[in-house]
Amino acid sequence: MKKLTVCMLLVALALSTLMVGCGDDAASSSAASTESVASSTASTESTASEDASAESAASEDASAESAASEDASTESAASEDASADDVKVMTYEEYAAAAVDSEVVIEAYVQAKQSWWDNKAIIYTQDENGGAYFVYQMPCTEDEFNALTIGTKIRVKGFKAEWSGEVEIVDATYEVLEGNYVAEATDVTAILGNEAELIKKQNVFAAFKGLTVVAKKDANGAEVAYLYKWDGSGQDGDDLYFDVTDGTNTYSFTVESYLCDNTTDVYAAVKNLKIGDKIDMEGFLYWYNGVNPHITKVTVVAE
Repeated sequence: MKKLTVCMLLVALALSTLMVGCGDDAASSSAASTESVASSTASTESTASEDASAESAASEDASAESAASEDASTESAASEDASADDVKVMTYEEYAAAAVDSEVVIEAYVQAKQSWWDNKAIIYTQDENGGAYFVYQMPCTEDEFNALTIGTKIRVKGFKAEWSGEVEIVDATYEVLEGNYVAEATDVTAILGNEAELIKKQNVFAAFKGLTVVAKKDANGAEVAYLYKWDGSGQDGDDLYFDVTDGTNTYSFTVESYLCDNTTDVYAAVKNLKIGDKIDMEGFLYWYNGVNPHITKVTVVAE
């Protein structure tokens, strides 16, 4: 009986030990499994955090690039504005005061096209305030010249020059602008004898009224109403020169054959003049060693 009891105790002790061992293994396994899941979760969270950080960094880079692009656009626009601001368009007063050979920029409207040759144009221009500009040998193609109709607004950039008293713009470039204007003739008859006043209106489209044709002498000494060329050495198709008086002074006027050739009404009108005719005229206040208007219209008026 005692042996049986001892045996039973030993069996119970063994079972107890076995159960404790299994419990420890299960707990250990459960704990390990829990730790593994926690580690996996932590790893996943870490990866998600890194992904979020990467996305945030990418977003910041994109924002930086966008800002840089906007800054570049702003700088470009500012540069263009600055470039536009660099073009300082002169008033006529500023142009008149500018030194010969200095760079000038003006805006005006085409009033007459004197000639085109070898891809260069000679034109009269004037602004709405009466400022007038003679543009000499401005580069342009024949098609561009034909497109410069009377009244076309242009911006001209070139250099101020002077030749025998005539002030002009040379070495010019131009661009066509929006706008159209054709000037009415300004009556300058009352100041014909006052060159100090007259020169302020140089190249203006002007009117000359109530003047009388006086004789010129041809190569044979005969009195005539006009000459071909200034000395009478020309022929039909050349410039016409004729003199008029206001009763006090005598002035020499010209029909410039490039501006108004021998097919025009004004050329025919001058060829029909008689000494003593009283006439009204229109033309451009050109200068050549003194006032030498280029006439575009002549009308004989009744006494």
